[in-house]
Amino acid sequence: MPLHDGLRHGRVVSRPAGGCWHRDLHRHGESRDGVLQRHPDSTICDGDTGYGGLLNVAQTVRGYEQAGAAGIQLEDQEFPKKCGHTPGRRVIPLEDMVKKIKVAAESRTDANFQIIARTDARTTLGLDEALRRAEAFAKAGADVLFVESPESVEELETIGRTFDLPLLVNVIEGGRTPQFAPEELQKLVFRLAIYPASGFLTVAKALKDVYGEILARKGTQGVVGAMYPFSEMCELMWFPEV
Repeated sequence: MPLHDGLRHGRVVSRPAGGCWHRDLHRHGESRDGVLQRHPDSTICDGDTGYGGLLNVAQTVRGYEQAGAAGIQLEDQEFPKKCGHTPGRRVIPLEDMVKKIKVAAESRTDANFQIIARTDARTTLGLDEALRRAEAFAKAGADVLFVESPESVEELETIGRTFDLPLLVNVIEGGRTPQFAPEELQKLVFRLAIYPASGFLTVAKALKDVYGEILARKGTQGVVGAMYPFSEMCELMWFPEV
């Protein structure tokens, strides 16, 4: 089901990560096209802060849309930005972010291309300010609201009660926000969940384990079962076509 249809029908749509970054649209066309061809209606691209001023925001939105993405996420952090579950994040003035959201909405050619507006105000400025910003983003033309890193189930419930637009939650294992299953998130009125850290946290643990075995002079016999089969990896990497 296309992303915009899933959101309209109230389904919780889970995504493993942001999908792709703006620099990849120009430098890694084959990788980009492979992702978008396999998931043409559901790839959400992380536009970070829009990569500059309003002209940059417009160019970024058009680039993602032309590449075939289903939507873009834009946030109100200062640049350079930080991970949304770390302390010390600073946000730009609200009026500046409202302008970015307006430009993003006006720059798309397809109304189904989703503008996901994120605020990082919760951690440093409090939930009330984060809600105020999200409300302003909704009025500016955002399709989906993303209040980053709420810190309790009560805060998630408050966010869910406050807005009529689809809501996104960022699931970071060990992060600031409590974890819930998709069914529980749906009860909290969140329709979209992203899991941007799940892959690299899993990979980091696997690398730590296997190289720990090697450093302990145990070889890899004890961890072969946790490895991706070599023959399948060759297929995954398209080695037979080389």
